[in-house]
Amino acid sequence: MDLMDVGRIVVGLVLLVAGGELLVRGASALARRVGISSLVVGLTVVSAATSAPELAVTVGAVLRDEPGLAVGNVVGSNIVNVLLILGLSALVLPLAVKQRLVRFDLPLMVVLSIGLLLVSLDGRISAVDGSILLSAVVVHTVLTVVVSRRGARVPAAAPPGDRGAGDAAGGAEDAGTEDEPSPVLVPRSVLLVALGIASLVVGATLLVEGAVNIATTLGVSSLVVGLTVVAVGTSLPELATSVIAVRRGERDLAVGNVVGSNIFNIGVVLGLPALISREGIPVSSAAVAFDLPVMLAAAVALLPIAFTGFAVARWEGALFVGLYLAYTAYVVLAATAHDALEGFTAAMAWFVLPLLAVTLVAFTAYEIGLRRGRRGHGRSL
Repeated sequence: MDLMDVGRIVVGLVLLVAGGELLVRGASALARRVGISSLVVGLTVVSAATSAPELAVTVGAVLRDEPGLAVGNVVGSNIVNVLLILGLSALVLPLAVKQRLVRFDLPLMVVLSIGLLLVSLDGRISAVDGSILLSAVVVHTVLTVVVSRRGARVPAAAPPGDRGAGDAAGGAEDAGTEDEPSPVLVPRSVLLVALGIASLVVGATLLVEGAVNIATTLGVSSLVVGLTVVAVGTSLPELATSVIAVRRGERDLAVGNVVGSNIFNIGVVLGLPALISREGIPVSSAAVAFDLPVMLAAAVALLPIAFTGFAVARWEGALFVGLYLAYTAYVVLAATAHDALEGFTAAMAWFVLPLLAVTLVAFTAYEIGLRRGRRGHGRSL
């Protein structure tokens, strides 16, 4: 193991944490100043920024004729985002989920996941497929910003608490309205966002470079490296940003960051290289048979959790983290053809997953019953 690679990983982690802090500070302050909610900033600006490492890795992999790394990076990152990042964020503090996210953005994430699986069935993401995926993200971004700006035009009699008091980046009250941003604080917020993005990209690049060098010396395939090492490495900006956002009370930004990153990963990180490449991006049969369905299942699993209580509780976060660890263990055991693979697969298929399904159904029914009971009690009053 090269000490230089270890050093790259350490420096990369430091830059990721610092970049996440700067990005959350700048983005949340900028959102309040220009009248856009933290959720929308997370769905657009922050998600695109934290997905920059995935885009850089995927484009580089396509140019180096490493399609397994490109596909594995995106699919693995989306699995990491939902199961690991949302799970860890919920363990720090239960996550609030806005109704708008449940009604529009989460279903779109599921639809794009289904679309990616369907266009990959023939073993290739063509330029036409890429253009469709890219167009969906462009339309989503435009609609998100337009709807948010319309909703931000609150009446003059709106409560003072809705005007963005307590801004983390600017200590003083803004004398103007949110549609009249302070000329001093806006450039400062933009500078924080730019510095945060730069730190995240450089940190992720260093970390991925060091991790890939170490992994490839062990003889692991590019698909497995993309699904595990590179996926986690390029998703660390999302992890740093989401955890820091939760600790600073920006729970909308944390959830929006993950959902927006998954949408961006499918539509832009895979769609754009497929559109640019004349031959498209090949997709291995292993990814179509297992990893893409797991990515879709993770996206679908988030829907009932968000619908039932409009929140991701700590126990649900712990469940997501456990599922991610199980998935990673399977990928590693399968890649190394370990003797424990057969027993692990049997235990997951015949015991863990059925028990998990029963538990989720029971808790979902319980949560729905609680919500109906509250509504009935409110009407009786």
